[in-house]
Amino acid sequence: MATRKRIKNVLPSIRFRRSGQQKKPGTAPGTVEHIGERHMDEIKIVVHDYDESHVEEIPIKKIQKAQQYLDAPSKTWVKVSGLHDTEKLKSIWNFFDLHPLIQEDIVHTAQRPKVEVYDNCVFFVLRLLSYSSEEQKIQSEQISIVLGENFVLSFQETDVDHFKPILDRLAIEGSRIRKSGPDYLTYALVDAIVDYYFNVIEHIADDIERLEDQLLKEPEDDLLEQIHKIRREIIFFRKSVWPLRDAMNTAIRDESKFIDDGTKIYLRDVYDHMIQVIDNIENYRDMILGLHDMYMSHVSNKMNEVMKVLTIIATIFIPLTFVAGIYGMNFDPETSPYNMPELSWYWGYPAAMGVMGIIAVIMVVYFKRKGWF
Repeated sequence: MATRKRIKNVLPSIRFRRSGQQKKPGTAPGTVEHIGERHMDEIKIVVHDYDESHVEEIPIKKIQKAQQYLDAPSKTWVKVSGLHDTEKLKSIWNFFDLHPLIQEDIVHTAQRPKVEVYDNCVFFVLRLLSYSSEEQKIQSEQISIVLGENFVLSFQETDVDHFKPILDRLAIEGSRIRKSGPDYLTYALVDAIVDYYFNVIEHIADDIERLEDQLLKEPEDDLLEQIHKIRREIIFFRKSVWPLRDAMNTAIRDESKFIDDGTKIYLRDVYDHMIQVIDNIENYRDMILGLHDMYMSHVSNKMNEVMKVLTIIATIFIPLTFVAGIYGMNFDPETSPYNMPELSWYWGYPAAMGVMGIIAVIMVVYFKRKGWF
């Protein structure tokens, strides 16, 4: 298992949550049509040929140039970058005699992760994910892998070198990846993609921790929007990763002449890591929902504090309004049967104001002792 460190490659912004281009209803199975965004001007093909004694990297223009490496006893990894040119891709697919459904899934870049076993190969579809903390968005790219008898085909949407750690391991003489068959290389590629998931989880955890600290100290007005953004990313992450658990289970349990029992042990390790990833996703989803509830409670408490202050102010002015209302009736003390001598008293006005002030002070002291504010 590769050491789980942050891989510094920066993925381009590739998102397929709502693609404007969709497969037309009623289209025949196996119809090859690129669905997704175009990220490259030209498709690139690179052959990595290796065995215990040597390793080569050969860029080629036509797939027929790879024939000499496929005929040799060494192992061959053909890496294809770019999925928009379906005519050139068809020449690759026909060269390796890939099933039409495989061809369709490779260029339909909104596929869910899966593993399918065919007579002449095993087909993997995975999603490679990274996280942008600045935008609080998960960036996604589809990776398709075809495992054959003595070769591995990989298809990706961009020419970003996601698998540089694998190439570094291939360059080490005597490494297990050079001694093992193409099924172990396939495992290494899948394992590298799973490593990216741990990086995404780490970034999501950092953002959740930052939001929690901000919520406890002094919540800003846009905090709720940030919480909803991360919640959407967690849901997208879960949808992109969850099916891979069942896919890896398929690769482990189904019988295939292309995957040795020794390699299945490593695939079970990847399966365990997927369980760990999914458990973390569920935990962080609960945490972000908890932050949402905390924020709403904070807003509610803040509103209650405001209402409490307004209620106290209104309560203080009720008796003052009562006193002022009595003396605002303006009865004439000479004609009224009920004499109000203070209306003509020289100190009547300041006395009334003093009484109202004393009432207000008494009420404030009483509310303070009760702990109402």
